[in-house]
Amino acid sequence: MAKKQNKKTVFRINFSWFYLILVLGIGYLILNNQGVGPQKVEWAGVKQMILDGDVKEIHFIRNDYKGSVTMKPEALGKYSELFPGGQVPAKSPHFTFLVSDKFDPEAEFENLPVKLVMENDSKMWRNMIDWLIWPILLIVMWVWMFRGMSGAMGGKGQGGAGGGIFNVGRSTGKLADKNTVNVTFKDVAGLYGAKEEVMEIVDFLKNPKKYTSLGGKIPKGALLVGPPGTGKTLLAKAVAGEANVPFYSISGSDFVEMFVGVGASRVRDLFAQAKEKAPCIVFIDEIDAVGRARGKNVGWSSNDERENTLNQLLTEMDGFGTNSGVIVLAATNRADILDKALMRAGRFDRQIHVELPELKEREEIFNVHLRGLKVADDFEVEFMAKHTPGFSGADIANVCNEAALTAARRNKNAIDKQDFLDAVDRIVGGLERKNSTIMTPAEKRTTAYHEAGHAVVGWLLPYADPVFKVSLIPRGQALGLTWSLPSERKILSKSWMMDEMCTLMGGRVAEELINGEPASGALNDLERLTGIAYSMVQYYGMSDKVGQLSFYDSTGARGYEMTKPYSEKTAELMDSEVKSLVEEVHRRTLKILSDNRDAFENVAGILLEKEVIFADDLEKILGPKVKTDK
Repeated sequence: MAKKQNKKTVFRINFSWFYLILVLGIGYLILNNQGVGPQKVEWAGVKQMILDGDVKEIHFIRNDYKGSVTMKPEALGKYSELFPGGQVPAKSPHFTFLVSDKFDPEAEFENLPVKLVMENDSKMWRNMIDWLIWPILLIVMWVWMFRGMSGAMGGKGQGGAGGGIFNVGRSTGKLADKNTVNVTFKDVAGLYGAKEEVMEIVDFLKNPKKYTSLGGKIPKGALLVGPPGTGKTLLAKAVAGEANVPFYSISGSDFVEMFVGVGASRVRDLFAQAKEKAPCIVFIDEIDAVGRARGKNVGWSSNDERENTLNQLLTEMDGFGTNSGVIVLAATNRADILDKALMRAGRFDRQIHVELPELKEREEIFNVHLRGLKVADDFEVEFMAKHTPGFSGADIANVCNEAALTAARRNKNAIDKQDFLDAVDRIVGGLERKNSTIMTPAEKRTTAYHEAGHAVVGWLLPYADPVFKVSLIPRGQALGLTWSLPSERKILSKSWMMDEMCTLMGGRVAEELINGEPASGALNDLERLTGIAYSMVQYYGMSDKVGQLSFYDSTGARGYEMTKPYSEKTAELMDSEVKSLVEEVHRRTLKILSDNRDAFENVAGILLEKEVIFADDLEKILGPKVKTDK
């Protein structure tokens, strides 16, 4: 027979009770004060009421020289005019009166026909309450305020400190292990080089003798660097799921608070906890929140608290009190703004670059996110991987989820290729506004020729990215869109940049050819075109007049300076070169569309008819796309 266990009931204070009591008290006061209260009269009037036989009882307080009068019920009607609105109080007392200290109640009431009750009012308790009520309220409010703040400043987490103002300097890092984290390296698709680097750290923790027998030492820290959504935090979760050691995770912003010294105290406490459980791993997500280069904080005045926190972090990672057995992992997409002392060997020995996935990696990422989806039998993962260049792992996860929602919206039994393509369109271009956006026939015609200009120029130029789809359906803020499939090149040649700028200029030139004047639809195109032109002149040294110079700042430090690394004369020269480049692009694009005017108008006509055309339609009109290996 099982033994019955008695559970101990713990009484906890809930401040919702305080609100309930406050509301009930206010309600009681409101209900209790309904109706007319007693009216103040003079002693002479009260004496006349007594002589007329209308008074039932007099209650007199000697030390307050105050009396209250209770009238006979049948006599209240005679004095209704003394009450506001003629409304007589439902409860006694009905009248009150005040007398001077020379008033002798025994002599005055001796011969009056009325019941008299006399007493002395003790003011001790009332005075004590008057003195204590406000201090008590202030103490309650103080405790209440810091109980509320404790969740943000010293909230209790796994491995973290308990609530309370005195625990504000305790670390808020969460302790995780393989039982609480279900992510493993099998869930991390692609990221070949980065995953191998991180797996080596896990392997060292599992098999330390394999490395120490040869005299090797594992790096003290590894910094995961890469664009947002590429899987840096996912790699850290996989480490937590694979390593058989304690794993502390914390965000860089958790160190920085409004209170001076809190950040440094939390860093000390975090590493003290980690050292007690060594060997272990500490993961700091978004470390740029606390690791920004000292003396270069945004704003006119530096944040000393952030710098003090960074100094403490530097000391803990590789100072005199080195924490042996503690490996620090950190993630950021802003490595260029981190302090150089934080990046040196001995602190973060390795920088693991987590880049956007390539074709084969995208296939693997799709397979991971398709595990829980019901996909059609003829769906090709390779096809979707080819049509999502430049997508991060987070983007691909979003595509899969949007495709599932789209298929469910259409009442399908499985998710097919069209659902995925529509999901890509929605993510890249925005929500379709076919039914809610009304364009005039002239606007629709202008938009069709604008997009046809992009498509024709991009198709005919050898270095331009191949056009995949042209749509006249408005999405997001755009009235029409031209999709290209960019090649996954790492080096951008001058020829590619010139062809790309011509493709962007195609919409503006098309408007000039058809309408005889430009329109505002090319705003985004001109913005991107101008950016490429300035990059060619200022960064890549592709201008003969400016020369082989680059004013690109890879450290990001120049953004805080008020001066430029070039003279005003050089700035004017660069502006002149950019303008010359754009004019050359305009002339070249105008010649392409003018020489292929019939094909250009044919593409626009089909686009007006179908609203959406693909590469096959362009190939029928313009011939095969000319490709180049450069």
